[in-house]
Amino acid sequence: MNPTHPAHWDAVYREKDEAQTSWYRPHLVESLRLIDLRKLKQDAPVIDIGGGRSTLVDDLLARGFNDVSVLDLSDVALAQARQRLGENAERVQWIVGDVTDVRLPAAHYGLWHDRAAFHFLTEAQQRSRYVAAAARAVRPGGLALIATFAPDGPERCSDLPVCRYDAMMLEATFAPAFELAEKTRHVHVTPDGRPQPFVHVVLRRRANA
Repeated sequence: MNPTHPAHWDAVYREKDEAQTSWYRPHLVESLRLIDLRKLKQDAPVIDIGGGRSTLVDDLLARGFNDVSVLDLSDVALAQARQRLGENAERVQWIVGDVTDVRLPAAHYGLWHDRAAFHFLTEAQQRSRYVAAAARAVRPGGLALIATFAPDGPERCSDLPVCRYDAMMLEATFAPAFELAEKTRHVHVTPDGRPQPFVHVVLRRRANA
């Protein structure tokens, strides 16, 4: 099964409500904590990679961010997020596509956020394209906040294999374009009560790499 095939994710979002997906949280508390610590300007362009129907976009708008994009393979997921937001959906740029081949504006984003999309890329070529896309799209000095399953996290998610990382592995994967600014460990508890260890890294885009 191809993790970048839209049909798989369209089916997940059609067939399961939020509480039936293991990754659901009412608010992405750890991501928001790390974002708040950065004290970004409200006009900093932000993109949520693999955002699906996550509520991160709601919380970013509530914090006053005015240039927010959400990218996902699943048009179904984005349609559900737009419906939830109502009139506020018009304040967001919705992008249906695969981050490894979609064309994003160069040196544009002040924050690239990804909670649990990158770890589905199990092939080296996919990961290389992802890192190249982030390096191209994040402005010098901008940040990439990447969250993946930790080494002791699940080996599969949504019937798909995943790659697990520690902070040093993520730092090496995104070098030399990015340097590590912060790392944290966070245990997500699924709606049915299972603990899932995550690692979060904040990476800064180098100016000359």
